[in-house]
Amino acid sequence: MDLGLSGKSVVVTGASAGIGKGVAAAFHGEGCDVHMVSRSMDNLEAAAADISGGGGGDRGRLHLHAFDMSDSASVPKLLDAAGLPDILVNNAGAIPGGDLQAITEDRWREAWELKVFGYINMTRAFLAAMTARGHGVVVNVTGLAADRTDAGYVAGTTGNAALNAFTRAVGGRSLNDGVRVLSVSPGPVETERLVNLMKSRAEAEQGDAGRWRDYLANLPAARAASVREIADVVVFMASDRASYVNGTVITVDGGHGSNLSSFT
Repeated sequence: MDLGLSGKSVVVTGASAGIGKGVAAAFHGEGCDVHMVSRSMDNLEAAAADISGGGGGDRGRLHLHAFDMSDSASVPKLLDAAGLPDILVNNAGAIPGGDLQAITEDRWREAWELKVFGYINMTRAFLAAMTARGHGVVVNVTGLAADRTDAGYVAGTTGNAALNAFTRAVGGRSLNDGVRVLSVSPGPVETERLVNLMKSRAEAEQGDAGRWRDYLANLPAARAASVREIADVVVFMASDRASYVNGTVITVDGGHGSNLSSFT
């Protein structure tokens, strides 16, 4: 299926690793002009080299921008540096685990500055410019904890739920101005971060890091989603093939959210 994305411009935050890197690679593969955003230029250069097959840097359709998106002052700087894209993918941020007593106010605010307020500030600025232009797409990558609530991940559960509500509220009107706003909400994804966490747990509990997949046994098909499976959904939803999908949350979890069994 031709998604009609060749030549489109895309900004992806949190693009140096994990889902963000996978999303950048998938858009690049569709012939898009991809602006990759992360805090570290070194990490961006390494990710770009992987995506482009060793070229790295600003080569081809990959453009690198080292900005801390938890700082609201970075938003207009990024918009100026990258220009107004056809598609914005908000992905930066990882909220730490812990219950209400474990997550102090400072930790909670620090995490939300990037994952929650970072998304809101980016959407505010880019949506206004897209609205003035008359077209654009904003995809917020959130997470299943928004719906599968977890007291042991209270800051993440609450933050992702807030972002999904934000998406629905803003997207509920945006199509009247030619702009779509939606969320893609993954369940567990086999990122390097998840694999390392599971390996550490397997080593500590079983004395064998190689048994890390044991901890995914309760997931659908006994596995996490691949990064590419999530990236493909983001890319399709950002394309004109999904032109009437708006103000909603697309869950990609293999049915995990409908299953009451535990992740672990």
